[in-house]
Amino acid sequence: MDELSILKNKANQIFLDNFANEVSFERAVFFSWGCSINDCGFCYMSAQPKDKPLSETKRSFGSILAEFILCKQFGWDIGFFSGGIGVLKPDELEEMLKVITQVTGEKIWLNIGPLPRNLLSRFTPYVKGIVGSTETVNPILHKKVCPSKPLEPYFKMFEYAKELGLERAMTFIVGMGETKDDFKLLKEIIVKYGVTKIHVYSLIPHPGTMMENFAIPSKDEQSWWISKLRIEFPKLDIQCGIWHDRVEYISDLLQTGVNSISKFKCIELFGTEKARIVERQIASSGRKFNGSLTKIPNVDWDSEISRLDIDGKLKSEIKIKLDVYLKKMKDNCKKIKI
Repeated sequence: MDELSILKNKANQIFLDNFANEVSFERAVFFSWGCSINDCGFCYMSAQPKDKPLSETKRSFGSILAEFILCKQFGWDIGFFSGGIGVLKPDELEEMLKVITQVTGEKIWLNIGPLPRNLLSRFTPYVKGIVGSTETVNPILHKKVCPSKPLEPYFKMFEYAKELGLERAMTFIVGMGETKDDFKLLKEIIVKYGVTKIHVYSLIPHPGTMMENFAIPSKDEQSWWISKLRIEFPKLDIQCGIWHDRVEYISDLLQTGVNSISKFKCIELFGTEKARIVERQIASSGRKFNGSLTKIPNVDWDSEISRLDIDGKLKSEIKIKLDVYLKKMKDNCKKIKI
């Protein structure tokens, strides 16, 4: 048996010893596609027009809330609320968080760049934890990949979050140039800052970015990092990012001890053959899937909107966008012959 197989077997058993034999789908909800930094080598936001005003990259609040309603009713967990750095003003973000937590019925994870202590404190009524978009822990590689987004401010934010009783999470992208030797540093950071959750993504070579011609990481590369994390941290919440061109990886990756999967285009590809492959992959792994990517629940959507304590105009915007999303999802389902 090779090294990776040994690691995966050990990681899977550790997972089963500490968690229920199930898996969730997590949706990261974004409020923009623009960013004031706009130069991270892996990020699709860095391929956006440099002269476009940040205010024009914001999604409507109605569309954001419609997406949160869908997540709740389809059984999808909220990975985090996120968007480009510098897009939202604190007052605007706080108002959004107030309504979002009405929809979710619980606090959420927030991922909007490094925040000072005063803002973290201000957002604590609505936020359970903060996510540091650290991406890679190798300091030399990080300066190359994220020249305007140093690690230190995120580490300082972790310290503030700990003081305020907020959970800490981080992101890690496989395939940007890290080596296995970097695992030691990743482990040290998780321990030092009390990180309880990590999002392990696989590089997506977006056109127009520095890494557009990079090779897509293999499932074995992603599996190695996740297996090592599970073995070192039996109770760590590990989320695995899967792009739509890698859905066949899922069954194998679930054997590494992940708690959830994400990145799949759950609205755009809902009910399609790709979505059905995701569910078949989960089933073949022996895990129970919490939620669905293929079945639309019987929900009184108007009632879900009307119960929110918001003005009528915003309710109308949510309904319009929710109808658009649901029509797309229903149309996808009709195209598949069962």
